[in-house]
Amino acid sequence: MQIQEISASGLKREYKVVINAAALESTVNEKLETLRSRVNMPGFRPGKAPAALIKKQYGRALLGEAMEESVNSALQKTIEDNKLRPAMQPKVDFSNFEEGKDFECTIAIEVLPDIEPGDFKAIKLERLVVEPTEAEVEEFVKRLADQQKTYEKVDRASEKGDQVVIDFVGSVDGVKFEGGSASDYPLVLGSNSFIPGFEDQLVGLKAGDEKTVSVTFPEAYGNAELAGKPAEFACTVKEVRGGQAVTVDDEFAKRFGLSSAQELRDNIKRDLGQEYKAIARLRMKRGLLDQLAETHDFPVPEGMVEMEFNQIWSEVTADRARFETELAEEKKTEDELKAEYRKIAERRIRLGLLLSEVGRQNNIEVKQEEITRAMIEQARRFPGQERQVMEYFQKNPEAANSLRAPIFEDKVVDFIIEMADVTEKTVTKEELQKEAEAVA
Repeated sequence: MQIQEISASGLKREYKVVINAAALESTVNEKLETLRSRVNMPGFRPGKAPAALIKKQYGRALLGEAMEESVNSALQKTIEDNKLRPAMQPKVDFSNFEEGKDFECTIAIEVLPDIEPGDFKAIKLERLVVEPTEAEVEEFVKRLADQQKTYEKVDRASEKGDQVVIDFVGSVDGVKFEGGSASDYPLVLGSNSFIPGFEDQLVGLKAGDEKTVSVTFPEAYGNAELAGKPAEFACTVKEVRGGQAVTVDDEFAKRFGLSSAQELRDNIKRDLGQEYKAIARLRMKRGLLDQLAETHDFPVPEGMVEMEFNQIWSEVTADRARFETELAEEKKTEDELKAEYRKIAERRIRLGLLLSEVGRQNNIEVKQEEITRAMIEQARRFPGQERQVMEYFQKNPEAANSLRAPIFEDKVVDFIIEMADVTEKTVTKEELQKEAEAVA
């Protein structure tokens, strides 16, 4: 076997492999003898069929196996001898092959770049701190109480906060649309669960009243066919129900498995604090990634960038109608937008390789119990199907590995943050939310 480097440009390497015809034939003959001892052919005792007959019937298949094994061996030897770290699966190009002659092929390998992480102590980060206020806790308690509120039928006109039971049929340009109709639908006026303006037009109606509600679907509505379009809903009020106030006391807290109203408030304050910390961490992580991207510039494998770009682009263009609308609003051509998303793909790959290298150099690993916890968290998202979800991850290593990646990334990010110069800044909830929206 002869291996020769024929080109080296950037992260791309190409090698020419020549496998001697005699060596290839020897491998085929060994396989023939092994097969001959096992195969049964009509008219011959087991293991006694002539080699020529076995070769005639199975020779091409065995030659294919021998060629594949030779290429795999050449690939492994090329990687080991040249100390290569392939970024992706190498590509093998077979030249024209004639039986009895030397077998030639080329192996194209794109390798990972050499990465030298910078001085993380020079990174300056800001951690936003928000302490939940008593007003926020009480607001949350009120929402919980409203969710537990019961409604009783009343004989009067509807008011904001009441629940109305309605039948409705929606139409756009006089044509009914899928999902636009319902019967006996309980709607709390002021819950903002329907299209803006819908609920307001049902205030002041009594049981038996009919009303044509005119609204316009938001531009960002989930259904692109309805987004931004005016619509009418023929509504019939069947019942008006008044809400019965819920007292927030120890008995109310017991509905949530707690012993007292104070424990309920303490838990809410704790949970709000954790939520604010998570948002603040996301904002700080984005700041860290921005600085890492600015201070680290190294070549990235084109193949990896292309794969990442294709995934991003398929998501962007999944809803073609919305995509074309965005193109028009941003006044960009498709090629210009592609160029922007390709830069995003390159940034993602560069940051991913950098974090991976930091993790490798510092022996950061994801333990099995961490992956198991992530599986359990995923399973909890599907009540009643927890066992099936766990079995899915256990039987699909790729799915389980998809849980490993974000855990590894967060551990590396935490490792870098520990070394960075981090200052804290106390802000309000509204300021934190504004920062989070900017990150999004």
